[in-house]
Amino acid sequence: MLKKISTISFLGLSFIALSADDQNSTDSQSDETQLSDIQVTSDFRVETTESEVPASLTVLDEESLNQAGQQHFQDVLNLVPNINWSGSTSRPRYFQIRGIGERSQYEGAPNPSVGFIIDDMDFTGIGGAATLFDIEHIEVLRGSQGTRYGANALAGLIYVQSKAPSTENAYHGRLSVGQDGIRSLGFSATGGLGNSETNAYRLAVHQYNSDGFRHNAFLNRDDSDQKDELTLRGKFHFQINDSWQSDVSLLLIDQDNGFDVWTPTHDFTTYSNDLGIDAQKAVGGSWKNIWTTDVFDVVSITTLTDADITYFFDGDWGNNDYWGEYAPYEYALNNDRERRHTTQEFRVLSNQDSRIFNDRSDWLVGLYLSRLDEDNHSLEASDGVPYRDFSNHYQADKFALFGQLDSHLTEKTTLSTGVRFEQRKADYFDDNALNLKPKDDMLGGQISLKHQLNKRHNLYATVARGFKAGGFNLSTTLPDSRRSYDPEYLVNYEIGSKAFLFDYRLQLNTALFYSKRKDMQVSTSFQSDPNDPLTYVYYTGNAAEGENYGLEMDALWQVNRNLSLHGSVGYLKAKYTDYVTIDGDFSGREQAHAPNYTANMGLTYMGDGGFFARMDYQAVDAFYFSDSHDQRADGKQLLHVKVGYQAPQWALYAWGRNVLDERYGVRGFYFGLEPPNYEDTLYTHLGDPQHFGITFEFDY
Repeated sequence: MLKKISTISFLGLSFIALSADDQNSTDSQSDETQLSDIQVTSDFRVETTESEVPASLTVLDEESLNQAGQQHFQDVLNLVPNINWSGSTSRPRYFQIRGIGERSQYEGAPNPSVGFIIDDMDFTGIGGAATLFDIEHIEVLRGSQGTRYGANALAGLIYVQSKAPSTENAYHGRLSVGQDGIRSLGFSATGGLGNSETNAYRLAVHQYNSDGFRHNAFLNRDDSDQKDELTLRGKFHFQINDSWQSDVSLLLIDQDNGFDVWTPTHDFTTYSNDLGIDAQKAVGGSWKNIWTTDVFDVVSITTLTDADITYFFDGDWGNNDYWGEYAPYEYALNNDRERRHTTQEFRVLSNQDSRIFNDRSDWLVGLYLSRLDEDNHSLEASDGVPYRDFSNHYQADKFALFGQLDSHLTEKTTLSTGVRFEQRKADYFDDNALNLKPKDDMLGGQISLKHQLNKRHNLYATVARGFKAGGFNLSTTLPDSRRSYDPEYLVNYEIGSKAFLFDYRLQLNTALFYSKRKDMQVSTSFQSDPNDPLTYVYYTGNAAEGENYGLEMDALWQVNRNLSLHGSVGYLKAKYTDYVTIDGDFSGREQAHAPNYTANMGLTYMGDGGFFARMDYQAVDAFYFSDSHDQRADGKQLLHVKVGYQAPQWALYAWGRNVLDERYGVRGFYFGLEPPNYEDTLYTHLGDPQHFGITFEFDY
């Protein structure tokens, strides 16, 4: 441990030394080799740039998304340090940042630790909507965002920003084909509205299909885990007058995916006779208005998301022929979820003429309201006979007040203080006559000190308190003492450096963090009937405490106008300091889905003659699959490549994903499935194998 801490300290000192070296850099480089500071959208103030945010932040810009991704945020997730995802569905819905986050939601109320926002619309817990076509950038904020996003961002936030409308007419198309039946087609258009010089629209449509990399031996099908994903986007910008602008964003995601990944043979051959379904149809809209006055600005954001989700799987992962003498052996589960979420946020922000305390402090105050309604229907069957037909309704109302004060202590030093009070009232009832009305009052916020060493280098230190609402468990076999659990709180200490070095040719961001978790919520499970694989009981409880600490760094070096190098590294120690369950004492053990390291390194070459090449090598350490057993996922090393030719108005690429054909698990369960002894065994959902394809793009 001392050696690791010394290594982290050495890296931090090295960054300061590099910054000092930057003081002697010259301004002789051309604009073609200089990097720019990206404007972010997840902050309170719309003019904030990446280097100004006093938090560990990775921004994946449009270029990175197009070069490194194909269809979904899943493709580029490993570019971000200290983030992981849980493969319980066809696309990632649940994410873990710094080892904190849900891995599934089978029963109970939605209670996320990682927020997921698309164009201000809240898709937290249904991250399958994170398709990449026509996306401007993705921001990943690590660490509690207690002031800005409250209970939905205990561990951090993922914010997806689609491309903005332009008054200049432009059209873009993309066609891809690849192995395993991969085929996709996308088209976007933007331009002015009517005769206005300021109003504009943008429309985008994208369809993606693939077979899913599995062979179902019983049905003799290669598309049992198929993906069928349609994305429609619409954005409209209106400049009503000099002091009022209005933006409307619309989104439709229709994912009619299969789900056939679990198999007793631990490979890509499945034996299910009932094909799984992971379908999600979601529509959303946001309406953002900004009014500018002489003394302050007013921001109003209204959003609505409506999602219908069907999740079905074959619980025995086989068929009567496969189980032979133990047949009939049939279990299946179907869950239908209808979710409707409305939010309203108001912010009042100071401008240059309304600063306080001798014109040295910017301020803002805000109000946030939301209502989440969910209806769930679960049907479980054994040997074709339903034995559990269960429905429930959940409604949660949130009310939050927040404020922030940014005090300019000197020309280069700013002290930021923020606070957020949030109240959540929930109402739950189900077929078992369970009626619960929990209520939580939570308080969080942050204190940040930011110092500008020079125009190219910012240092910051932040202490933030985040929170996550309490909840309840639904299983009728649990004792009353385990029915409910309390809110969780997290205090995060963080210092960081954000620098543009060597005349803006090298961007280097680093952060050291330590988080203390109190009353941490831990999701676990056990199999109450060893002869029934569907008698898993999922429940959540408060462990005494835990701690998470480590390092995050990402860098981009524009070597010359043709070649750039990029990389990131995350080091994480996430452990329980006091956690005892019916399965044993896990105190001192690492938390689930929290690899000790994540790393990415790669290069991009763009030749003067049009040749393009990109390589990404990604490594992730081994990690525990669950909090209730000690089974682990092996570490993985993935290599992705892309080469092609780029002309002014068209481009052609050949690409390969996982070209080394690494076998790795993204989710694991340890339980008794196979008769007659039903011995506990680790079963894993394997990530995508090696595959290749080509992509053609055009602009006009």
